[in-house]
Amino acid sequence: MDGMNANFDDGRERMFNLPFMKKRREREVNDKNQLRVPLLGFMPNKIRNNFVAFSGEFVGTFLFLFFAFSGTQVANAAQGNGAATSGGLGSISQAPNTGTLGYISLVFGFSLAVNAWVFFRVSGGLFNPAVTLGMGLIGAITWHRAGLVFLAQILASMASSGVVSALFPGPLNVSTTLGGGTSIVQGLFIEMFLTAELVFTIFMLAAEKHKGTFLAPVGIGLSLFIAELSGVYFTGGKSPFPSIPASQSNTLPGSLNPARSFGPCVVLHAFPGYHWIYWLGPALGAILAVLFYRFVKAMEYETANPGQDFNDQEAGVFEFDEENAGTAADVARPTGEDLRVLSMPTDGRNSGRFGTSSTNVDEELEPKIESLAERLEGSPQSSPQKVNGVRPVSSELGQSTSRGRTRAGTGSSLGQPLSQHLGLPPVLASRPSSNPENVEELNEKAT
Repeated sequence: MDGMNANFDDGRERMFNLPFMKKRREREVNDKNQLRVPLLGFMPNKIRNNFVAFSGEFVGTFLFLFFAFSGTQVANAAQGNGAATSGGLGSISQAPNTGTLGYISLVFGFSLAVNAWVFFRVSGGLFNPAVTLGMGLIGAITWHRAGLVFLAQILASMASSGVVSALFPGPLNVSTTLGGGTSIVQGLFIEMFLTAELVFTIFMLAAEKHKGTFLAPVGIGLSLFIAELSGVYFTGGKSPFPSIPASQSNTLPGSLNPARSFGPCVVLHAFPGYHWIYWLGPALGAILAVLFYRFVKAMEYETANPGQDFNDQEAGVFEFDEENAGTAADVARPTGEDLRVLSMPTDGRNSGRFGTSSTNVDEELEPKIESLAERLEGSPQSSPQKVNGVRPVSSELGQSTSRGRTRAGTGSSLGQPLSQHLGLPPVLASRPSSNPENVEELNEKAT
């Protein structure tokens, strides 16, 4: 790893690092914001960022559709050969070939997952005008950026369609058409609901920030996979173009993406009369997803099932009171002092019910400390009232920082000298005790 970091650092000095090139002498960089390519310093950051996003969206969309289209060509070639040897009985117009449907759905879903994971830190990894529309409507991206990535998506779709048509034998067989007896109205609403599912998945996994946001591309790819499983047969259909033999026009992938439908039609110089449903359907689906997303946000969905991505430490200091927790802030993730007690380092010597300590405790004192802890826990005391979903550690010392989490171990108590000497967690020191002489006795022995 050290060698890799050295190469990356040297990349700021040199465009390429070749074996025969000597490593340049490191020079001091006074400006921490110095660009890797100093000549770009004249360009305003906003223009440079938009250019990078445009380039990333173009390349990402191109790669996504290139592998999706090429996989579809492979599936149709294999199915076409089987149909030719069986007298055309494998035609999708007669019965769906579930193996081919699954293969096409899988290649689209995996291609989206991989490329979205690669490019989401560059351009957002949208690759779809319907997704771009939805992200713009909820304010996740600006409309200026949305226009740029939309243009990149359309250009990339045409480019990938042309490259697949040129590289792979046979006619391009990836256009979206209606099949299985699907009417235009049915196709419109199928596209709408399938796209709504995809866009809402992106909202909840990518636009909503949480611990699993970096894994969002996996869920998004799976969302497209299951949507294609339903849509390939009906809104993929059978190619209407006479240049494609019937034995090779068995299975075409569904859309959910206007750019994905537009590019192949441009390359083939042919648009079906109902091509508009592959624009209007996904647009309506994006709007439907936005409406439901705004609904659950307005209803404070976070309070309905809080703490689902908390770890054990966060869950340990969080206590949910449904009657008093009314907003997302009331069930926010515990942070800072809330986790100070549970995040103390451990050396294996002093670990128990109160957490861990990095300070060694004499073997003879540990049983006495545990005994004292049990008496403190069992001592009669008034139970402090819950305040907005949180029961403070002490009514005097444990102060609630916000509804949904507590700040423990602050302030002072009779047990404070003991905790400072032995390194015990502040929770023990902050517990009120009905037998203060026991604490003073242990303090004297410790000193």
